[in-house]
Amino acid sequence: MIPPTCRDRVIAPSLLAADFSRLREEVTRAIHAGADWMHLDIMDGHFVDNISFGPAVVQAVHETNDIFLDVHLMVTRPDHYLPRFVAAGADLITVHVEAEHDVGCTLRKIQEAGCKAGLALNPATPLEAALPYLAHVDLLLCMTVIPGFGGQAFMAEVLPKIEAAAKVREERGLSFHIEVDGGIDALTAARCAKAGANVMVAGSSTFRAPDMAVAIRTIREA
Repeated sequence: MIPPTCRDRVIAPSLLAADFSRLREEVTRAIHAGADWMHLDIMDGHFVDNISFGPAVVQAVHETNDIFLDVHLMVTRPDHYLPRFVAAGADLITVHVEAEHDVGCTLRKIQEAGCKAGLALNPATPLEAALPYLAHVDLLLCMTVIPGFGGQAFMAEVLPKIEAAAKVREERGLSFHIEVDGGIDALTAARCAKAGANVMVAGSSTFRAPDMAVAIRTIREA
């Protein structure tokens, strides 16, 4: 479930880095290793130059394991596909401010469906693009790589955006979580936490670590 405050550290391994031939076992392994959420990246080959998986995989994870599902829609029309991911069992659905949709309307529909609502910003997108919606989101995702592919290097130039988001949150008396995704390991998680992020999406550094439990614990304590 979503933590009570935006100061709680959350570790969300990214399913994109898992062994897809053993999907159920990989999610179970992450849970036993201490994962709080499971992050599922949905890519349509249009909004980003890659295709990942759709609602059927989200539903399979939902039906075979009990973990909070953090679904990130990297798709051109998130409003069109939204009902399918709600039905598949998503707990939190994050959409991009850069996508082709009425952002405020989509966020409202997510929450009306009983899910938590997140808003994502690409590295080049300024925080100003999200400001009109921050009072209506449960989570702000600041991408720390160019979205579309796993295994990229962390972009430190996003850190000031995270700091600015945390400042706005405090000044407006809001409580949304700040999530980071891309190149997250113990070292970069520490930098992001210092800037104000509390939800750490980690793919290669968790699923492909020699010991996943140690990797998650290290990121949590960074």
